[in-house]
Amino acid sequence: MIVVMKQGASSTQISNVVARIEQSGCSAHLSEGEERTIIGIIGNGRPLDHEQIERMSGVERTVPILRPFKLASREFHPHNSVVKINGCVIGGEQLIVMAGPCAIESKAQLGEAARAVKEAGAHVLRGGAFKPRTSPYSFQGLGEEGLRIMADVRQEIDLPVITEVTAPDLVPLVTTFANILQIGARNMHNYALLHAVGESQRPVLLKRGMMSTIEELLMAAEYILSHGNSNVILCERGIRTFETYTRNTLDISAVPVLKELTHLPIVVDPSHGTGKWSLVEPMAKAAIAAGADGLIIEVHPRPEEALSDGGQSLKPDRFADLMANLAPIAQAVGRTL
Repeated sequence: MIVVMKQGASSTQISNVVARIEQSGCSAHLSEGEERTIIGIIGNGRPLDHEQIERMSGVERTVPILRPFKLASREFHPHNSVVKINGCVIGGEQLIVMAGPCAIESKAQLGEAARAVKEAGAHVLRGGAFKPRTSPYSFQGLGEEGLRIMADVRQEIDLPVITEVTAPDLVPLVTTFANILQIGARNMHNYALLHAVGESQRPVLLKRGMMSTIEELLMAAEYILSHGNSNVILCERGIRTFETYTRNTLDISAVPVLKELTHLPIVVDPSHGTGKWSLVEPMAKAAIAAGADGLIIEVHPRPEEALSDGGQSLKPDRFADLMANLAPIAQAVGRTL
């Protein structure tokens, strides 16, 4: 249930409603808009009598939340949320592009990629230090060394960075170096990890699991939000279907569906979504046209030498062309790059 306060409700009136909610054993989550404050009631405490709540001073009405994902729902938070990172606003008018190599291989490799994506207009540098792979014999990333390389490159080029965290005990380490914590598709249901990144209060990019429904993605986001960490970005990165020509099937329809269901910003990953560099540009264009708030794209100076996912990585010149070609599409849907 949510409690909609009257326009101009005082802080005392709001505090009284919060106190009543907490007395029942539930938690109260405030969403303060320009005109009204909405209080979300979360938890398994004693049932609250909505009529009693509505009779309290300053309350306009109560509304039941029918969705299982309470904090992520538009019912709780009608207006779009934004996530702010070092001057970047994800979920605002400007489309945010995160770009860089799948895996950090060396400082020279990451530095070359970082300079290229920044020059082309990227807003965030991506790069993996820990790489969960299907095969235990594949390159698993440089670990802490990779994080230190990323921090050095960040300082040199002045771009915020995003990297994946793969286990709860790694969260403190990764937060030392990264601006955004990425939860990969394989870890979307790692509830201990979701709790840990929620407690970190650091911005989180949550990727949809390769066999997960949209509702399951939103319920995973709910774990993070339940810790008071509102800085959650959802990522559609393709799901596993019967089709074998592409690595995954990029679910473009998930973007407008999510826009209806949730206030959280949405980023699309056309690199993992297709697995082929030649398909990245058309799917990136489609994602922006469908309403995505940004993209995360793999870029490598020499994809033929990449230790991870070279086949889906763009060369720097192709990435620059993509950024130029996205501009008119962004303008057509009322966004900027």
